[in-house]
Amino acid sequence: MAYTLDGFSADCRTALSEDPGPAGRETVRAQLCQLLMEDVFVDAHCGPDIAPGTSLLYEDEELGFQIVAHIMGDAYDGGPHDHGASWAIYGQAVGYTDMTEWARLDDGSKEGVAEIKKAKEYRLQRGEAGIFDDFKIHSIRYPTGARFIRVTGVDLSTITRARFNPEKKTISVSKRENFTGAV
Repeated sequence: MAYTLDGFSADCRTALSEDPGPAGRETVRAQLCQLLMEDVFVDAHCGPDIAPGTSLLYEDEELGFQIVAHIMGDAYDGGPHDHGASWAIYGQAVGYTDMTEWARLDDGSKEGVAEIKKAKEYRLQRGEAGIFDDFKIHSIRYPTGARFIRVTGVDLSTITRARFNPEKKTISVSKRENFTGAV
């Protein structure tokens, strides 16, 4: 039987209700990998006929998590950032996304100052997904036409999140719209 958005949403709800921490998120990540190998799902929500942009596929009214499709028209090389007090799971549907995880070197005691360095780099291909826990600094890069699903713990536009500039050793924290990347 095919795995669907409805089945995935229900499984996410169950996993996160039973354990909203790392174990529940890992279950969601594994289930997202399964969903992204379903051609019917990918064609319907990330297929070639879908216009570039983002679309909210599901938002859980009780738990607050969101499932968002990201259909990228243009290549993108984003800077280091975090998702504030929310986790995010990125899962690749079409093409690939290069992920970079960053480590913060300073203690955060000086407002506007942050020293970070690259800690880990890897590529997500179709059917692969990665987790970024609360305040985990990361950056993404993808080619024209990449398409991915992102599951977040909350609507990211409702919380403050940080952007980092590793060359200038700066950090800025603010509320901003949900990620749209290059469309």
